[in-house]
Amino acid sequence: MQNKRVNFQVLIIFAAVFLLILIGGACSTKMNEPGTVEAAKNNVPMESKDEETAEVFKLIEKAPDSPIGYSQLATIYIRRARAGGDFSLNTKAETAIDKALQLAPTDVPARKLKASLHLTFHRFPEALDAGKKLQTEFPTDAFVYGVLTDANAELGNYKEAVEAAQKMVDLKPNSNSYARVAHLRSLHGDMEGAVEMFKTAARTADPADKEAQSWCLVQLGDELWKNGKYAESEKVYDEALQNFPNFHLALAGKGRARAAQNDFEAAIKFLSDVNLRVPNVETAILLGDIYMKQGNIDKAKQFYDLVEVVEQKIGAVNDQKRLAILWADHDLRLDDALAITRREYEMRKDIFTADALAWTLYKKGQLTDAKTAISAALNPKANDARIYYHAGMIEKDLGNRADAKKMLETALKINPMFDLIQAENARKTLSELK
Repeated sequence: MQNKRVNFQVLIIFAAVFLLILIGGACSTKMNEPGTVEAAKNNVPMESKDEETAEVFKLIEKAPDSPIGYSQLATIYIRRARAGGDFSLNTKAETAIDKALQLAPTDVPARKLKASLHLTFHRFPEALDAGKKLQTEFPTDAFVYGVLTDANAELGNYKEAVEAAQKMVDLKPNSNSYARVAHLRSLHGDMEGAVEMFKTAARTADPADKEAQSWCLVQLGDELWKNGKYAESEKVYDEALQNFPNFHLALAGKGRARAAQNDFEAAIKFLSDVNLRVPNVETAILLGDIYMKQGNIDKAKQFYDLVEVVEQKIGAVNDQKRLAILWADHDLRLDDALAITRREYEMRKDIFTADALAWTLYKKGQLTDAKTAISAALNPKANDARIYYHAGMIEKDLGNRADAKKMLETALKINPMFDLIQAENARKTLSELK
């Protein structure tokens, strides 16, 4: 992939940047099935009666048979879901888009938004299929290559993802394409290249869109954090918060950076704030880990239990590998954990799902299969400390002490605090191997 030196923007989750893109151009379309304003109001959520949505519903009232108003409404919901962390708004967005497509099945802006929402809801095969169909019709549309990049990356089709991202940046070198290049560089272990591109993405984001700029900064902070640069990452999170106050992703990053520097009280403050407003799996796990480190086992358990509740609320039944890893970390519900990762690996072959499968197989004592799975997780080499830690533990139990030592050392070199509990276990195991 070319190193484009152009002025400097995924669920997550990376597809979040993609959802920021407003579907450009006129929403010209053939008006198909007749509709009524009353039917629209019955089918599309109207909880937000602010000026912005009121204007959209006026548009729907004036042109009830047109998909334009519904696509605009969906765009509003998508933007608000990302900015505020209320991902139930994405469901409302999809209801609006489905209405638009009911009125005009061939409407291009609505089809693009539907493809984006497939990514949001982790329906990656559907997103890839939608992207390929759009590519056939619009082979020079950069937006379409964003869909193809995201879907292929999530499915583990990394060669195809790189090709799509390169095409996207060639067609439209902007914040959205740079963010994808950065993500793929990170997946291939190019930390410096990823940092460069995330900086470029932040610099070239729409200055009027503070949330978009801060989203890019959070991705930059995350890249720095995962490579053990905690102080640098915290500065970037602070910049994101100054630019877009109380941004939940930046607050979570700030808490993670504080925890990695052993400032647990400050970490709890930031993470608790996020958890109250936008409960999510990673925040709950980290809070549990902090309380576990402090010896407050009951409080830790409360947050670990919350993880399953959050997963059920989100309803992402096709992406529960973080829950499975949590169970495996604590030797809980290992059969359920393995069932989750087996099911998910059948659907997507990305390195992180392969890693989750390897870890649950390891915990079940299926070492040969675990070795096969972790080998897949190490290709491409994403410089992910957790993957190397899992690889080291698998090699240790297979009796390969030299390889185990090398993998554990690599994990701790990349990110000494990749996980408050497991990093401590990595250090303990490494001392036993010496």
